[in-house]
Parts: sequence; C-alpha cells; structure tokens
Amino acid sequence: MSDVIERFMRYVQVDSQSDPDNEAETPSTPAQHDMARMLGDELRFLGCTDVEVDDHAYVTGTFAASAGAEKYPALMLCAHIDTSFDAPAAGVRPHVVHYEGGPLVSGVVNGETIQTTPEQVPDLEKLVGQDIICSDGSTLLSADDKSGVAEICSLLARLGENPALPHPTLKLAFVPDEEIGHGAALLDLEKLDAAYGYTVDGEAVGDFNYECFNASQVDVIFHGVTVHPGSAKGVMVNAITVASEFEQLVPQAERPEHSEGREGFYHPIAIEGSSSEARLTYILRDFDPNDFARREQVMGEIAAFLNERYGEGTVTLSVKEQYRNMAEHFEGKAFLIDNALAANRDAGVEPRIVPVRGGTDGAQLTFRGLPCPNLATGGYNYHSIREFIPVSALEKTVDILEHLVARFATEEGTR
Repeated sequence: MSDVIERFMRYVQVDSQSDPDNEAETPSTPAQHDMARMLGDELRFLGCTDVEVDDHAYVTGTFAASAGAEKYPALMLCAHIDTSFDAPAAGVRPHVVHYEGGPLVSGVVNGETIQTTPEQVPDLEKLVGQDIICSDGSTLLSADDKSGVAEICSLLARLGENPALPHPTLKLAFVPDEEIGHGAALLDLEKLDAAYGYTVDGEAVGDFNYECFNASQVDVIFHGVTVHPGSAKGVMVNAITVASEFEQLVPQAERPEHSEGREGFYHPIAIEGSSSEARLTYILRDFDPNDFARREQVMGEIAAFLNERYGEGTVTLSVKEQYRNMAEHFEGKAFLIDNALAANRDAGVEPRIVPVRGGTDGAQLTFRGLPCPNLATGGYNYHSIREFIPVSALEKTVDILEHLVARFATEEGTR
C-alpha cells in the first residue's frame, strides 16, 4: 500500500462531519477537533515547523524550502477536514474493489445493492482493471476532502525523503466546516504569510478550477392568518399554501436537476412550518454576476406579487451572500493557472479547465487577497454513499503536486 493510500484509508475513518444547524460555532462539531489534532501530529512528524492547532480546529504549519529555493514566495496548499452532512458520515469503513467493468458495487445495505453504473459516471469505462476505494455503502467515503489532506501530506513525505526535489517554502492549512460555507473564514492570512496558494478539493484527475459560482442563500418566511377552519372564508391565510405558491412561481426549468456546465439554478434545500408560519430556504447559484443578480431580483418579485395578493408582510425574505466567482480576481496572476496546467501535463495528465459548480475555500481566500485556484483530488460522487476514488487517482495527484511545487521554485514560475 503506497503512502497516500495508507494515509487516506486512515484519515477517512476519523469522524469529522460538519453540522449546518450549528454554524454559529467553529468548528460546528467536536469531532473535527479529533481530525485537527491528528493532522497537527502528522505535520510535526513530516518535519513542519510552526505547527499550530487552534481552538477552532484550524491546522497550519510551514515546510522549509529546498536548498536554493528559499528566495521564492511561499506557496500555500489547503484542504478541508470536515465531511458533508448530505449523507451518513460516521463510522466510514473503506475497502478496495478491483473493478472489472459494469456497475461498481460499493456494498449491500439492508438488502439493497449500492452501486454506480457507467451511465451515471462515464469515466468508469476508463477504470476497468483498476483498484477503486469505496465505502461499504452505508456512509459516504469522505474523499471530499480527506483525499486532498492525504495527497498534501504524502507530498510532504516525498519531499522530506528526497531533499533534492525543488520547492519553495510551503504553507499548509487544513480548515474546518468548508461544507457549511465557513471554511477558511478564520484563517489568519497575515500570520500564514503565503503569497498565493491552491486548494486541493476538486474531483476527477485533470480537472482544474479557477472559476466558481456566485452564491447566496435566501430564507423566505410566510406569515399566515389563522382562524378556526369552520369560519375561515375570506379571513384565513394559510402559510403552507402561500409557500406552495411561492415555490411554484420559482422557475421550474432552472433547477439543479435541469442544469449543467455554466447554467445557474434556484435550489430549495429546506422547508418547515405550519399553517400559521412556514419557511422555505433556497440557494441561488450563477457564474455570471448579472444573471446572479437577476435571480435574487426574481425572488424579491415573487415575494412582492404574493404580498400584493395576500397583504403586505405575508412574505418576507432575507438574502445572505455566501461567496463570489473568483475568476475576476486572477487578472495578472496567469502564472497560477499556467503552472497548474503544466504540472498536470508534466505528470502525464491532459488538464481540463472546468468551472466548478459549487464553491471552494479558494473562492473565499481569493476574495480575502490570497489568490487560490482549485486542484483535483481524483474522487467521484461526492456527498453520496456512492462516493469513490481510484487508487491511481490518489497516487497521480501526489505526482501533480510534486511537479506543481517545483514550478514555484523557478523565476519563470513565479511571474
């Protein structure tokens, strides 16, 4: 078992799921402290200095530059330690499947075969004959983003064993609560002292992201007028009914299940309430800032329409911006994109520039002044019990990282 596989199999068995219902605290779950403490020990063992594990489960450290590369700006590598709340994530039991074609079976849970077909993930056809890591089907695998953590740590192990491999000073950052939109918010960039960086939090090997959605969350509250249903005519306003009308007025064709590529969407993610008061929560996403603003405007117009029908104040909404498209901040930083693409090719991988249909810690860091595109990890079916990652993808990503950091130890690679 190679170093990165051993690390990955070990890391995914440490519970560290984040909790969207406790986002006021960082980390949102105590379990993330366990993962953070483990990684602090890992960084110290790998030769990092200035290792710190803070009260919010942020893990940082410094890996010294190779001889002759001390003069180059420090490069940050970042991954997140939490796992998604979209599927069960406690007690992950990873195992290796030798894939021979057809459906990839993760396991059998309560008599149901948990599998992924080539129709669902066409890349499976390229993986015939390879070893693939899955969960047992009862939980997600936690490749998002334990794979990125393992790949970064394995890079450090390789550089430590081979001092001649060129690299600038590396700043490491493992952060909590990325899955609930918090991520790198409390990362002290001044103390970290990196000039630029990369998150390692993407999907299929070769994918490279420096563009992401603009994103906001919209909470819509419906205030009803309740009376006895026997005498309700002309008086009752049922909050559930109004919420249903609102949902039907949101463009049905512009939902995640009908969109791809650069298409944005409206996505209802939660509903609760009663006839007296109900709440709908949406997330809005779009790459284009003007189209994104239009989506927020549409939500306001629907609320205004229903208030005109049922009375002012029946529908109230609040908009919380979550992150912005980081692409607009890479002007004059083309070398960050060029180095990543070249590193993939150096490792024998033809890269693909893909707009990421989500957000990364890199988006937040970029807007805070630390330019930070996103590299692939090699995983598939994130946020799902069908999540998997090929062994070859984990190993190839470490190769890509090795070539990447080497480019930042040259004059050409830093301008």
